[in-house]
Order: sequence, then C-alpha cells, then structure tokens
Amino acid sequence: MANLHRGEIEARLDGAAHRLVLTLGALAELEAAFGDEDMMALATRFESGRLSAKDCVRVIGAGLRGAGYVLTDDEVAHMQTDGGAAGFVDIVARLLTVTFGGGTAGEGGEASARGPFPGKA
Repeated sequence: MANLHRGEIEARLDGAAHRLVLTLGALAELEAAFGDEDMMALATRFESGRLSAKDCVRVIGAGLRGAGYVLTDDEVAHMQTDGGAAGFVDIVARLLTVTFGGGTAGEGGEASARGPFPGKA
C-alpha cells in the first residue's frame, strides 16, 4: 500500500497495482531527461498543466524505478491503464502532487490532484 507521507502513490498498470515514488534519484533522472537545472525548474515545468505522452512515460517510468521496478521507458510506453490517456495523466498528476505539494490525500491512499497539476480535481 502506498504511503502518501513518503510521496508514494498506487496506480493500476497492466491490470496490476504498482507503487510509484519520485525519489531524489528519480527527480535527478527527470531533470536530466527534461534538461532542467534543478527541482524548482522541474516543478515549474509541470505547473503549466501541459503534458505530452512522452512526458507521461518519463514521469511514470521514473516513479516506477524510484519504487524499485526495473523497467525502461519503452516498456512503460507499452503499458495500459484504466481510463486510457486520461488515466495516465491522472497517475502523473497524483505523483507530482504528492511529490511537490499542492494537493490533498484522498481516501484509500490516493492523492487528489489540486492546484497547478493536470488530472482529476
């Protein structure tokens, strides 16, 4: 079960529950992938609320690797989730919200996206 106090969320990918967390290493991976200098630049990037499919793959992949899964971004790109593209955006929004703040914890260990991040409000 995900622990929101540690910045974890749970997401259903390929029909199975997965834990995701953006550890310091995962955030460094995202900084490098997006060419951002620091975590504030990374947070600012996501505040725009605009996400490409490639952004979702990178964030979800980093979150899965941060939780200990050994998956490439190519493998993540072939995963499926409930709700299709909107489901992936919701996963990213919840993960960014518990990582950078600006949200509240919903029931069942899920973060509710609020504020600057896209997804279900």
